[in-house]
Amino acid sequence: MFQNFGKFDKKSLEENYDEAMKNPDFKDLAEATGLPHGELMKHTSKIELSVQERLNCKGCKSLYECKNKVRGYVHTPDVLEDRAVFKYVACPYQQTKLAEEKNSCNYYEMPESLKKAKMKDIYGDDANRLPVLKWLKNFYDTYQNDRHQKGLYLHGSFGSGKTYLICAMLNELSKRNVDITIVYYPELLRSLKESFDKDDFPDRMARLKRVSILFIDDIGAESVTPWSRDEILGTILQYRMDAELPTFFTSNLTIEELETHLSNTKNDVDKVKARRIVERIKQLTCSVELISKNRRN
Repeated sequence: MFQNFGKFDKKSLEENYDEAMKNPDFKDLAEATGLPHGELMKHTSKIELSVQERLNCKGCKSLYECKNKVRGYVHTPDVLEDRAVFKYVACPYQQTKLAEEKNSCNYYEMPESLKKAKMKDIYGDDANRLPVLKWLKNFYDTYQNDRHQKGLYLHGSFGSGKTYLICAMLNELSKRNVDITIVYYPELLRSLKESFDKDDFPDRMARLKRVSILFIDDIGAESVTPWSRDEILGTILQYRMDAELPTFFTSNLTIEELETHLSNTKNDVDKVKARRIVERIKQLTCSVELISKNRRN
């Protein structure tokens, strides 16, 4: 009974694609990718969204007039290993706004001192830090040529300087006009919850998903709820994993301990969801442990 289902589904895709190709704007954008019709017809609705957003931009005079799904960004097709992928590209107005920002490293609810962290100021008197410093330097040196490499899950003892080390490297990288967002995770969740019914919530989530480099500080210190785990963290990590966007984490918990923390219950369903989150983190990062003296004392 189901043998012909795939044929009907393929026929429907072909019909929708052929109809869309009658639109000159759609045809131009689709053909510009250089991909075969067999690949493109699977993404007809996404290409149509890109076409509409490009048309919106033609009559737009400012960011405040933006009619696109994500303000200041245009849904755009790209090619990755002979398949179509879609990303949000900053429009000229958004590019100007980003260029005018003094620091492309955006901090949310983080101590002021971290904004001034520099690699040259890091103490080199602790051999336990050397593997972390080597890893961070390698990321810094290679990022310009490989913007889809893995980030870091840095875990270890309290007060060992995990956050400072990563911030120091990212501050240096931001001088190359790399778009970076750094968030203190427990406070981020509180803030997102308060803004859930406000107009800026979609924009804030879009930035967390799409920013070039995201650093989530102190994951595992938050109170876990299904909403924060599945709707917020899961959504952000899934997008970043699919787009291969570098993501950094610090935690006092090992990755195994984090899975237990995210389960928050003996319920098997929650355990599976926690495991999915951890698998995404593993896909996004290399895990490194830092055990050092407490420098906050």
